[in-house]
This record gives sequence, C-alpha cells and structure tokens, in this order.
Amino acid sequence: MKIRQVISIIASKLTIFLLHLLKRGGTTLPGKVAFKLYPDILKSIASNFEIIMVTGTNGKTTTTRIVEEILKNNNVDYITNKSGANLLSGITTLFIQAVSISGKPKHKVALIESDEAAFNQVTKHLTPKAVIVTNFFRDQLDRYGELYSTLNAVKSGLERIGDNTALILNADDSMCASLGIATAKPVIYYGINQQAYQATSENMNSDAMFCIQCKNKYEYSNRIYGHLGGFYCTNCGYKRPDAHLECIEIQEAGSSYSTIKCKCSSTLLQENNEFVTRINLPGLYNIYNAMAAAACGLALGYKVETISNALQSFESGFGRMESINVMDKTIKLILVKNPTGFNQVLSFLALENQSLNTAFLINDNLADGTDISWLWDVDFEQLNNVSDKIDGLITSGVRGEDMAVRLKYSGLDTSKIRIIKDYHMLIEEGLKKTPPGGCFYILPTYTAMLDIRSILKKKFNLKEFWK
Repeated sequence: MKIRQVISIIASKLTIFLLHLLKRGGTTLPGKVAFKLYPDILKSIASNFEIIMVTGTNGKTTTTRIVEEILKNNNVDYITNKSGANLLSGITTLFIQAVSISGKPKHKVALIESDEAAFNQVTKHLTPKAVIVTNFFRDQLDRYGELYSTLNAVKSGLERIGDNTALILNADDSMCASLGIATAKPVIYYGINQQAYQATSENMNSDAMFCIQCKNKYEYSNRIYGHLGGFYCTNCGYKRPDAHLECIEIQEAGSSYSTIKCKCSSTLLQENNEFVTRINLPGLYNIYNAMAAAACGLALGYKVETISNALQSFESGFGRMESINVMDKTIKLILVKNPTGFNQVLSFLALENQSLNTAFLINDNLADGTDISWLWDVDFEQLNNVSDKIDGLITSGVRGEDMAVRLKYSGLDTSKIRIIKDYHMLIEEGLKKTPPGGCFYILPTYTAMLDIRSILKKKFNLKEFWK
C-alpha cells in the first residue's frame, strides 16, 4: 500500500466532509488537494473500475444521464459525476469518494462525463471500456481555441488509451465520424436517417463546411442542423458512414418528449432489428443524445428493452431542461452556451403551443467564455415568426444589456424586452407574467445557471446539484 496514496485519500475525504458541512459542492478542491499530495492518485485508484466516458461539445450531461438510467435498468453498481464537475480535479474527487481509505473501490462501474478540452489530460489517468463522443461545435473560442484543435486533442486522447476501448461516434458529424477512420478500436456509429428528418433550410453558420480530409466543400444529401447530416465530399469520397444504430422515423415530437423508431445493425448482435421508443425530452438534439446513450448500451451488451425503458424514464441533469413546479406553473431551466445549442433551444420554444415568457441570463466569466460575440451568430430572428406568442423577454446576467441589444437588433418588439439584474426579482416577475398551466423559461449560460439554480434551490427546496 502506498503511504502517499493513503495520505492523499484521507486529506481529500476530509476536505469533502468540511465543504459539505459548509453547504458547498466539494467537487473540485478535494481533487486538487489529492493531486498535490500524490500526482498518480487518479491512475492508481481508477484502475479497478470499469469506465465509460462521455465527451464532446453539446449534450454530454444529458447523454451521461441517459447512460446512467441504462445502468440502473440493468442493476449495475456505478458512480458518476452527476454535478457536472467534468475537469480533471472534479473527476478525481469523484473517484476518491468512491474508494476506501486504502483505495479499494466500492463500486463496479464509473460513468464519467469529461469536458472535451480536458479529455486529452484525463485519458492520461483513465482507461475506459467505452467512449461516447457526441459532436464538435464552435464553443467558447477564447478558452478552447480553434475547433480543429479541440478535435485533435480528443483524437490524441483516444489514441493514448489502447485498442480495446469501444468508440461510440456521431455518424452525422463529419468531425466526430472522422475519429473512426484508421483506428483499430471497435467503432459504433449512431445517427438520424435521411428519411427521418430533412431540415427545411440550410444553416449558413456551419462550423465544419469543408472536408476534413481534403478541404473541399461538403455536399449534403440531407441536413439535420448545423453541420450535422448526410455529408459527402465530391473530391476525395469521404462521407457519412453507415450508422449501426439509426433513427429511421420520428413518429411524434411533443413539447416534452419525442417518439422515434430505431434500427440496429447486425453488428450490435441484438435480437430486435427495429424498435420504437419514447425519449423523455423534446428536440432533435435530445434525439441525438438518446441515440448516443442507446448505442453505448447496445455496445456494452444490454438488452433493447432495458435501454428503451431507460430512455422513457430518465431525468435530465440539473439546468438541462430541468423542470421546477411552482404551484400551477412551471419553471424550465435550459443551459445555453454556443450558437448551435442556443438555436436548437429557440427552435424548441418556437414550437411550443403556449405563450412565451423567457429570460436570457448571459455571463462572461471564464467558465462561460469571456467573448460573447457568439450571440450574434444565434438566430434570434426566428422568434419573429412567433412574436404573437411572446408575452415577455427578460435579459439579465453580467452581460444582460448586451443581450437586450441583440434582441433589439433581431427585430423583436422592444416594448416586451426588460433588463432585470436581480435574480429574485427576475423569478418573481417571470412567474407573475406566466399564466396558470404555463411555463417560464430561463436560458442561462453556465455560471449564470449555477447562480440562478442556487436561488431556485433555496426558494423551492430543490435537491443539491451534486445529488
């Protein structure tokens, strides 16, 4: 037994205990303490776990939550970083909580969400059995750098972990799918079939317009959103790979769920070639999240029935389509952090069959990205198509004034736009304008989400975010 390891674990566990006494999450500092005392702590204590990792730009937390539900449905004993602490220090804290003082694991499986920018660093310490990569979109350029740098960092992390790790990749994302080229690892692709969905217009703000192999501009047989869809290069022949798990029909798209028909290839070794399932969240992007989780479950050998049940029963992670019931009204908290994700949320709001009372909480802290110019790439103009449904628009956060200006230049009625900096007043005003049975939507960036949820937790007795 390594003395430094034991000392590191004891010090970290004590830090966690003290932080919880102070009503703090205790997700980051304990890991930093452990690394300071013993740099090999994570590699040492994680080696006895079966590890599943989820990374990518959008959808990591929701995908992880669905995989978690699949594990529950298969009676698997697991740990997961439910708080969203997905950098190296937070992941280290999670593993320390899950071992004894001697380093013996208390659980069998570790389900780990990893920030895409930290993935290359995290894989120096972990050897996963399976890795889900959701997608690559432009996100917080001032922190992450150019998009292809993020892709290459994830690729380097994958190359480090050996050939026994299964890769679960988005077939519709040309960048994500490229990770399956020339690898000896088993690869499982998931995607949405051309017949299942065709976007009515081309999104010109595409993050990956040119072929990753030869830089020729992609053509598309169909588009889903952003650069996702049936891409192909007329120059070198690189194209969307055939998906092993594919959504072949979107049968129903409700305001709080979607029903889809899926098809499995024979390589997934399932008895049922096709199945219909309901996803307990709306939106195209959540169909992708569900497909990613389902493909992972199938790759790990779980039955279709348990996976389908998981898709219908999971709860979203905090701040990701999280619903909070307040008497006869609902507050829905939806994290926004980049143009593509924001556009998908706005598309969801535009389809709602009720009046819209919406608050946009924009911060520019380091964890949000200090450059907020990305707001001008968000298609707020689409809200003009449902302007008759908009009762009120509130802007807030550190850059609330900038958000108000962006809404003004989108052509929306400025008489409906209010800047309310105080979050307590924002919640009160938003609920006041929301009719009985209606929903008040709060769309915050990351640090704004933590701030507003802390207030909502105290006001409405919510669970702690790490639970």
